[in-house]
Amino acid sequence: MKSIFFFISFLIINSSIAQISDFKHIDFNIADNVAIMQKGADLYNLPLLAHNLTHDLPTDVEKFRAIYTWVCNNIDGDPKQDNEVIEKREEFKNDSAAFLKWNKEFKAKAFNKLFKQKKTMCTGYAYLIKELSFLADIECEIIDGYGRTTSTNADYLEITNHSWNAVKLNNKWYLVDATWSSGYFDDYNVFINEYNDGYFLTDPILFAKSHYPIDPKWLLDASLKDKPFVSSPMVYGETYKHKILPVSPNEMHLTSTRYAEIEFSFKSYKNIDLDKISMMQYKGVKEKPFKIYDLKNEDGLIKFKYKFKYKKLYDVHLKIEDDIVATYTVDVSK
Repeated sequence: MKSIFFFISFLIINSSIAQISDFKHIDFNIADNVAIMQKGADLYNLPLLAHNLTHDLPTDVEKFRAIYTWVCNNIDGDPKQDNEVIEKREEFKNDSAAFLKWNKEFKAKAFNKLFKQKKTMCTGYAYLIKELSFLADIECEIIDGYGRTTSTNADYLEITNHSWNAVKLNNKWYLVDATWSSGYFDDYNVFINEYNDGYFLTDPILFAKSHYPIDPKWLLDASLKDKPFVSSPMVYGETYKHKILPVSPNEMHLTSTRYAEIEFSFKSYKNIDLDKISMMQYKGVKEKPFKIYDLKNEDGLIKFKYKFKYKKLYDVHLKIEDDIVATYTVDVSK
């Protein structure tokens, strides 16, 4: 992982932006328990599944929550499908007609595997979320675009490799990603089902750090729509788990001079103990912490500073507790 370090600020969340805080009065434990009660249900009768997940819940957001957590906790990611699609995209990168023909045949096999084995890739997750929402009379769309990770679309938009959903609740559109909420692949490419709530009704500004739609209207935030894609600090599943938004510097790759002071800032969507915040780099497999200073919380804006002393390229990682939540590179010259 590459990283650079920064001045951290946590901004107050704009209430006009569609995000989970709009529903802070809702106890999602009720919907989550409904989903747990349906654990293991098959996919051969989606109308019945949608009914069982939603009929006892009073609001659309609770119904959608039950649908979402059921999908995330009952469907496994399939690395074989992911790899096959990536390979075919590369093979047919100069022949879109050939790729579309192959993809039509592949989809039939993929959906068969989804329904029989409950294994899929992002399109399968997005399809289930949309279909179950439709059956519950909730408006939902599949959004195709660029998923940004350490290995894909990190510095520029290269491959349309991901799908997620937009859902309309109380006449307002929200963003969710059931694929990345459902879990992750370990170092042996084995899927680990570990629910991450950070991708549920996420603030569009945070969501855009790792999701860029083909149609910019699905960025949802007006401040993002007219701006070009920027290679911002690398974020991870843990970023969303801790609900952290890196703010400044706003690019992943930084340049600086020796002893120049750099401020880093990020905003948090929940309270964080300042003692849990640190910045480090790797020396081999060992972590080497940086002695950051002026760490403070100013009305929800978390800040700290650091001066890089040596002429070199630094990989810098911001940590919350034991989790890396953002990465920068800092090229120090002179």
